[in-house]
Amino acid sequence: MLLGEHGRRRSGMGDDFWQYRPLQPGDTRRMIDWRRSARGDTQYVREREWQIAQSVMLWVDQAASMRYASNKDLPEKADRARLLALAVAILLVRGGERVGLTGTLLPPRRGNNQVLRLAELFSHDDAADYGVPEARAMIPQARAVFLSDFMGDIDAVREVLTKAADRGVRGILLQILDPSEEAFPFQGRTIFESVGGTVSHETLKAGELRDRYLKRLERRKAALADLCAVTGWQFHTHHTSDSAQVALLWLWQALNRGTA
Repeated sequence: MLLGEHGRRRSGMGDDFWQYRPLQPGDTRRMIDWRRSARGDTQYVREREWQIAQSVMLWVDQAASMRYASNKDLPEKADRARLLALAVAILLVRGGERVGLTGTLLPPRRGNNQVLRLAELFSHDDAADYGVPEARAMIPQARAVFLSDFMGDIDAVREVLTKAADRGVRGILLQILDPSEEAFPFQGRTIFESVGGTVSHETLKAGELRDRYLKRLERRKAALADLCAVTGWQFHTHHTSDSAQVALLWLWQALNRGTA
């Protein structure tokens, strides 16, 4: 059995202290913690917390919509997604976990070479306007982290999370947005184009679209949050203008919450 840093909150095979309990029939003398037992008349056994290596599968949206940044001082959404995915992968590998990609391209494995493989695969862009999560080869009882703007077909996300839940897979949807996608600061004559160039819309009064756009965005985020609640996943929105370190901390804490 491989050991990882994700404790299971019960006694078993691992390195971390779990609890002391009184000696019970069937326990051997070598199980006794003599230092703790010396404090009184009761003999105690020192139990460790059970730990097991997990498989964590990543999906990073590499479609054209992720290659958007509203100004030169901000990273593209894709760059932030890749940074966070690699950082999480490094932390997981250091903890002894198996990390890989959803689908069949890179099954979860341990070791630093796996991180290098992930970095190489993350460098490839997708020509599609919007990304679709990968649903194949979901490992039962594994964990998953999906990073995307989730601006594409929400039915595809619903299908993947439903399949994942059926296999006991729990995970995280981290929505990554540029701040302009939340604020919609556009006024006057504006041409809106998808990054991939397949969708274009020109308007003379962009400001009049703001309320409708923001309501649709709010409905999209609410739908994603509701979907996660139903399937046992977690949802969070991160903006590229915010600290990547804060987002990484949230991801790591969310992964640990999911293993309790």
